[in-house]
Amino acid sequence: MSTAVTATRAEVCAVACAELFRGDGEIVAAAVAGFVPMLGSRLARATFEPDLLTTDGGPVLSAEPAPLGSAATEIEGWLTFRDHLWLVLNGRRHVVMGPSQIDRYGNTNISAIGDWERPTRQLLGSRGGPGNTRLNPTSYWVPKHSKRVFTEQVDFVSGIGWDRGAHEIRGVVTNLCVLDFATPDHRMRLRTVHPGVRVADVVEATGFELVIPDQVPETRAPSAEELRIMREVLDPKSLREREVPA
Repeated sequence: MSTAVTATRAEVCAVACAELFRGDGEIVAAAVAGFVPMLGSRLARATFEPDLLTTDGGPVLSAEPAPLGSAATEIEGWLTFRDHLWLVLNGRRHVVMGPSQIDRYGNTNISAIGDWERPTRQLLGSRGGPGNTRLNPTSYWVPKHSKRVFTEQVDFVSGIGWDRGAHEIRGVVTNLCVLDFATPDHRMRLRTVHPGVRVADVVEATGFELVIPDQVPETRAPSAEELRIMREVLDPKSLREREVPA
């Protein structure tokens, strides 16, 4: 039986998140947007990116990728806030964030919904968005792809996109697909659709016009070894399935 049949949608998403880190080498993988991108960063380190630096979600650098929801058993080092900021300022960090809104160029909003003078909903505030997007490779994880998230224009720019001078917006992984900005003008492009998802499904759930190639392949399925690592080593509690139900 093929892994494409046995893998859940959450596991396909986790592998897509792992692929965001391919080629990064020895930098900090900061997946702060949920269980799935965190699993992806640790899966990348456990397989094709062994030099990645992964944390326990806090200041501990783990000697080996730690299972989700568990403390690191072997500590490689401590990442103090001062050192963390140095890495951000010097581009030695790839962060995966979760946008409340994102537009076609990768500008994101995590601050407020509605008019800035009188917003209808207060969110987190810009937090690390400006520094992350100006100085580091940045990617995004969206567990529920919808027009509320993929908007023609964000209500407030918390993290800058390609049209505002972003360092590198590498990709966006959602529960439906993988998107990137590999176009001449850095507009968002549909890169792959997950197994069982149609291109039309993605178009219907997006609030602006995507760049769509003539042929859109499927997101790659996890290998048998990747499935084993996710299920038995990195996420035996199946926390990934909370974000993307099968």
